[in-house]
Amino acid sequence: MLALLCLCLLLGSSVASSVQSRLSSFVGEYGAGGGTAFSFSSEQLNGPITGLRVRENPSHVIGIQFKYGGTWGSYYGNPSGTLHEILLYRGENITQVSGKVASYVNELVFVTSHGRIFRFGQPSGTSFNDFPLYRDTVLRYVSGRYSSVIHSIGFHWGINPN
Repeated sequence: MLALLCLCLLLGSSVASSVQSRLSSFVGEYGAGGGTAFSFSSEQLNGPITGLRVRENPSHVIGIQFKYGGTWGSYYGNPSGTLHEILLYRGENITQVSGKVASYVNELVFVTSHGRIFRFGQPSGTSFNDFPLYRDTVLRYVSGRYSSVIHSIGFHWGINPN
């Protein structure tokens, strides 16, 4: 009887792990690293991404911030440069992010579920393209490394909180 109970627990945890793995995905960070680590993981608890702010200089993305629900999260990066602010439509989500990296993040391109495209920075370096691995998942939060520029960036995809 004890052996049967152990087998049931083992199978149950395996199924739960399999379900969880289909609800989220993360490929890793793009860029060279260095700088200080950042993550918007706790801000995602405020709701879905509803806006973003990106700062750029003539050659790099130098800062980033996301709005979750009605609250702007922390800002990571340099406070100088050109600021761009994008507000998403009700029910709109980020479904793909591409860009270019070298020593730093040079370009970010966000694509939304409404087909809108937002491009920041300069198109030079090695290209990347990131998107959710599982159906009905969207960008939930971003992590990476920064100093006076964004050194590296990674995208965490999960179930749509809307």
